[in-house]
Amino acid sequence: MKKVSVLLKIMAAALLMTGCGAMPNLTQDETELISEYAVGVLLKYDTAHGRRLVDTSGYELVTEEPAPEEPVEEPIQEEPEPEIEEPVVVDVSQDEEETQPTASSVEQYYGIPNIMITYQGCETADSYPPAGEGDTLFFSMDATQGQQLLVLKFIAQNLTEEDQTMNMLGYGATFRVSVNGEPSKGALATMLVNDMQTYNSVIPASSSVELVSIVEIPQGTTPGTIDFILRGGETDGTLHLQ
Repeated sequence: MKKVSVLLKIMAAALLMTGCGAMPNLTQDETELISEYAVGVLLKYDTAHGRRLVDTSGYELVTEEPAPEEPVEEPIQEEPEPEIEEPVVVDVSQDEEETQPTASSVEQYYGIPNIMITYQGCETADSYPPAGEGDTLFFSMDATQGQQLLVLKFIAQNLTEEDQTMNMLGYGATFRVSVNGEPSKGALATMLVNDMQTYNSVIPASSSVELVSIVEIPQGTTPGTIDFILRGGETDGTLHLQ
């Protein structure tokens, strides 16, 4: 650095010396040559000049990588709760009765020969049979509390001029009764001699007997429709009495 200062001083002195005398007239080209020469000398002796430029070869080029994207949590889809089906209560007995074939008659269903059985009507009572004046009943039955007896009446007629035996026990006959479309109830087992469900006797030639079938219904019920269900055969049969 001292060498450069000395050199600059000498150049300045030279210029001053020339100033004492006549200032030489320099052309533009000559002025530029002198300037370039002076700059070259300065750069040659300026030992610190090379350190003013930054050498980046010793540095690692750090590339800023983008920050990793945070995973987006997808909303958890909740599975719909299974619908709980409410149990359906089905009255099987009633459905079975609705699908029963219609029977044309009691004798046809059970295959009773030479006998015709016809429905005559019904009555309601608290007890059966009704007691007449001076009568001594072998058997009578009373309705349970809140119920009344529905007595279905039939006529069994012998169509021949010979005595005919009718044994309903032998046919395995059992009856059920549905009133006003309500679920059916089994006919009551009685000790009545004319109970059609258990009748076993002889009907004289060209004669008829009165038979009954009894069931309990709620007190105050007025029978509108009556279905008489026959059982004991291969399939049940239904008589629409009224």
